[in-house]
Amino acid sequence: MTAGATSIQTRITSLFGCRYPIILPGMSWISDPTLVAAVSNAGGVGILASGPLNAKETREAIHKIRSTTDQPFGIGCTLLMPGARENAQVALEERVPIINISLGKGDWIAEQAHDYGGKILATVTNAKHAQSAIESGADALMLTGHEAAAHGGDVTSLVLVPSIAKRFPHVPLVAAGGFADGRGLAAAICLGADAVAMGSRFAVTKESSLAQRMKEIVSDDNLDGGGTESDTVYGKNFDGIPARVLKSEKSLCLNAKPAPLPVVIYRAFNAARKMNIPLHKVIPGLLTQWDKMYIVAQFGAATDSLMKATIDGDFEKGVQFIGQSQGLINDIPSVDELTQRIINEAIETSSHGCQTFAGMR
Repeated sequence: MTAGATSIQTRITSLFGCRYPIILPGMSWISDPTLVAAVSNAGGVGILASGPLNAKETREAIHKIRSTTDQPFGIGCTLLMPGARENAQVALEERVPIINISLGKGDWIAEQAHDYGGKILATVTNAKHAQSAIESGADALMLTGHEAAAHGGDVTSLVLVPSIAKRFPHVPLVAAGGFADGRGLAAAICLGADAVAMGSRFAVTKESSLAQRMKEIVSDDNLDGGGTESDTVYGKNFDGIPARVLKSEKSLCLNAKPAPLPVVIYRAFNAARKMNIPLHKVIPGLLTQWDKMYIVAQFGAATDSLMKATIDGDFEKGVQFIGQSQGLINDIPSVDELTQRIINEAIETSSHGCQTFAGMR
């Protein structure tokens, strides 16, 4: 780790025991043990994406992270998805320091995590979700604004963060959506957050497993290169949940209208097979919780397109989750280099702000 600022003290760094208020969120096929450890070693907190993993793979990934870092890290569990409960149980058995839950009630996870000193970070997009998460035992909230990659909410970070900070002043907050540099970190702190999550930014680093071609498209600073803040598409027809993806002919086509039901179910079962999710875990949900499982089926149907872009770098046939912050991404640095740059820029930006308002009282 490069020498830099000793540490930045916020409620999140105190809660999680990290040096800097910077979080790598769990991104499927990207937030793997290598990237998670790199972010944690650089002073932030890396969160493992467990979505593509079964219980055995999740345990192995946790062990790999621990073999490469002794710093705090976390694991993400999207509770609506098949296999999430089993992965969460593995995280509890392995005493993972931080468990990031989303799309589901995690009170049982919070109770067991708190028994060994673990912390719960709940991802939410509005005040009602925030209230429910707090009542279920969340220690901190990750607020996902409209600018975010994948499943951001309807409200932009500029409004969401101060609104939740005002409503729940006692809860540490991580701002997500639109943050990719030190200016964003400084702004988030001013808005009432205690840290930022930078998924798109960390996805485009040397340690990231995102396909090189996708890294190059996102980091291209040419106005016609496809990587500006305007080159994203937001809609719910792609995977069943409102999501932001990189603009392309494929993503525009898939977002134009929802796929027919038989196609969704066929693709979902095919995705479950590729991800080694037993069909007996999928079929009962389709029969007893149709509304929720239809969303899961749509998400499963989108998996093939996501893997083609994220893993294979196939921009023409695949679809890539990306946030509007791609307009701030113009290079492919190492995680440590990026982290130090963000911290130094945040300090400089904050100092400039202090000078601007000095003497006005």
